[in-house]
Amino acid sequence: MTDMDAFEQLVARGEPLDVARGVALLAADEYPALDIEALLLKLDELAKPLLLSQLSSRTASAQAEALRVRLYEEAGYSGNEADYYDPKNSLLPDVLTRRTGIPISLGLVYTEVARRAGVQARGVAFPGHFLVRVDDAQGGFAFVDPFFGGKTMTDEGLLQLLKKVSGQTGQEPPAAVTPQMLEPATTRVVMLRWLMNLRGVYLQRADFARAMVVMHRILALSPDDAPALRDRGLLAARLGAISQAKADLTRALEVGKDPELLAQTRSDLARLEKKRTSLN
Repeated sequence: MTDMDAFEQLVARGEPLDVARGVALLAADEYPALDIEALLLKLDELAKPLLLSQLSSRTASAQAEALRVRLYEEAGYSGNEADYYDPKNSLLPDVLTRRTGIPISLGLVYTEVARRAGVQARGVAFPGHFLVRVDDAQGGFAFVDPFFGGKTMTDEGLLQLLKKVSGQTGQEPPAAVTPQMLEPATTRVVMLRWLMNLRGVYLQRADFARAMVVMHRILALSPDDAPALRDRGLLAARLGAISQAKADLTRALEVGKDPELLAQTRSDLARLEKKRTSLN
């Protein structure tokens, strides 16, 4: 493809990205006939009952409570604990129709509805579990878990969550939640985290063709990401696209810095060349 498609045009504009439109365009990879504008209007409809509430004059905790009631009690959103790794949890049309998802997709719904209601709410790329930060005009703030009912998190709750997600990955749990863990994420980071989740789901299901589409999107956001280039190269090789595999692996060697990654990529290329020679 020589001309940029709609997603590539969006990410080329730089920060801040329109994440809602971006993830809607990602869903169009799965649903080509998707009406993007009609989909985004559903977020407007969700926010409509809050528009006359003057939420911006309230404390962060009060704003978070109003959003919790609207989204989780009235609209019926909830985290999909029964089938966490269903790819539909990362496809915005399905999230809005089924009213369920994973932390980052529910966090996106939360922040977009909040923005439309005059509330400053931003995603937080907390380790292993996406959160939302709500800020008020007086300098106060609250942290919200969009997956578990939109509840407001206490300091102790944040620490327990950190220990829980660290335990799930087999890592030694940190002694404390650091300020850096609670910084609002850039829109590019949110988009990349969304894509990495979807990539992981497709790879887990051995759906390599869909995983490849996601890798194209990741590299549109971060074209010189050496690990992503290697990942796409290995996927391309698995799918039989040998020329693309070789191009991606070669590019990963050109831009990579990590010695271990470079060694792995050289080995990947050598195996690819050996396989091509044996096929000839």
